[in-house]
Amino acid sequence: MIPLPITEILQKNADFYPNDVALTEINPKNDNNRRMTWREYALIETSPGESYKRTVTWGEFNKMSNRFANLLLTRGIKKGDKVAILMMNCLEWLPVYFGVLKTGAVAVPLNYRYTSEEIKYCLQKADAAFLIFGPEFTGRVEEIFERVPDIKMWLYAGEDCPTFADSFDKLITYCSSKSPEIRLTDDDDAAIYYSSGTTGFPKAILHTHRSLMHAARTEQNHHSQTKDDVFLCIPPLYHTGAKMHWFGSFLVGGRAVLLKGVKPEWIIKTASEEKCSIVWLLVPWAQDILDAIENGSINLDDYDLSAWRLMHIGAQPVPPALIKRWQEVFPHHQYDTNYGLSESIGPGCVHLGVENTHKVGAIGKAGFGWQVKIVDTDKQPVKQGEVGELAVFGPGVMKCYYKDEKSTAEVLSDGWLYTGDMAMEDPDGFIYLVDRKKDVIISGGENIYPVQIEDFLHKHPAVKDAAVIGLPDQRLGEIAAAIIEVKPEYTLSEAEIEDFCRELPRYKRPHKFIFADVPRNPTGKIEKPLLRKKYSSEHLVAMQNGLKD
Repeated sequence: MIPLPITEILQKNADFYPNDVALTEINPKNDNNRRMTWREYALIETSPGESYKRTVTWGEFNKMSNRFANLLLTRGIKKGDKVAILMMNCLEWLPVYFGVLKTGAVAVPLNYRYTSEEIKYCLQKADAAFLIFGPEFTGRVEEIFERVPDIKMWLYAGEDCPTFADSFDKLITYCSSKSPEIRLTDDDDAAIYYSSGTTGFPKAILHTHRSLMHAARTEQNHHSQTKDDVFLCIPPLYHTGAKMHWFGSFLVGGRAVLLKGVKPEWIIKTASEEKCSIVWLLVPWAQDILDAIENGSINLDDYDLSAWRLMHIGAQPVPPALIKRWQEVFPHHQYDTNYGLSESIGPGCVHLGVENTHKVGAIGKAGFGWQVKIVDTDKQPVKQGEVGELAVFGPGVMKCYYKDEKSTAEVLSDGWLYTGDMAMEDPDGFIYLVDRKKDVIISGGENIYPVQIEDFLHKHPAVKDAAVIGLPDQRLGEIAAAIIEVKPEYTLSEAEIEDFCRELPRYKRPHKFIFADVPRNPTGKIEKPLLRKKYSSEHLVAMQNGLKD
């Protein structure tokens, strides 16, 4: 296949569809202080105190990116330099990202939940030379800007620019909208994405332009996007998940809608009004939508969802019971499960396939252009049906953990990425995710895989969400504890859930039930380190006091 940097796809779309809408930003919330930038480009539909909608065409998108690229070049940016992006999802996010790529620099998206110290750590870890940030982060950035001397320029995207930064909105107007002539190759560094940081400070994951382009081709191969498809993007753009799914639509010039909110009513209303055909959800959002339909908060007769053809989920294990419920409510929808990691450029290295809904529960088979294997602790393939570590190989595997040779060597070997996920393959060749290696509970010598118990708990009609963790035990080493989030309209007692769990093998039954919210990070993953820290300490105190659980 002819090498082609992903920036050329933007140029192609601008050439072929200059006046077609590329991006639509929708804020369904009342916000009197909303930003009004790119006035010379964006078509703004808004009135004071109301929700707003902004759009930008492919031609304008490309010009925005070129202007930002030329701004960076005038300030001395060089190929390989790092430019960090700290912004909420908005119309400017993707043009900024592509502007960085067009200079040959490396884009470094930052998690909008980072504290000031985490922002400082990530800037220094990536050797960032520039930071562009939005108004939501002024306070956090102000706390650290004097302590990150290697940042050459602090760019502020918004009104009321702070004194320590330069105004992106003002500077951009003086820059050329012509594409900079920077030659890019597949092997050039393109982006650094940060891991979720569940084991401490996040790791810096370095990807090349080959990775980005392969993500686009994989996604389009899996879901057959056309120019007429409309992709509803809800998750944060700093993460590989949402953006790499959008790349499939981007490849063919399809429109994307950036929705700034996750309430079920907003998702359904936007899908209806914008004629969205592809919607990528996280497990909690899909659950909330179904719950809202079942309790009458959403009446589907009030909406036109005839354009919606595909709902797919990724980022965490998907309870089969959830998809069964979804298909009962939306029988005309195609469905796909997507598996991936930031280290494998997000979703797609393994996927179920829309033709395989009879296998819901599996993560699927190797994705387009990918190879997979399941191995033992010696990296030797296990027998079919046995549990081992999932490894993947393909053009989307990261180059390395930036400035971390030790961690890189732990997960990369001969081009294979060892994911840390435990999996097994069934007789039909479909792979089932069993659990994270570090989340496996060893109780009385038995391996217990929390995902299997969580899937079972999700079958109970009163369970909104569930997480299973290991707690220390003097006799068994560890016991399984289930944190259960109950649906608002239901009640559930410990005796009732214990009785429900009698269908499980005895060794898999949770020894402890905790009724509480199940925390998830912005990409939908259960925050198990947080749960273990919280409940392990409480459990240890109880043990030390001689209390029985």
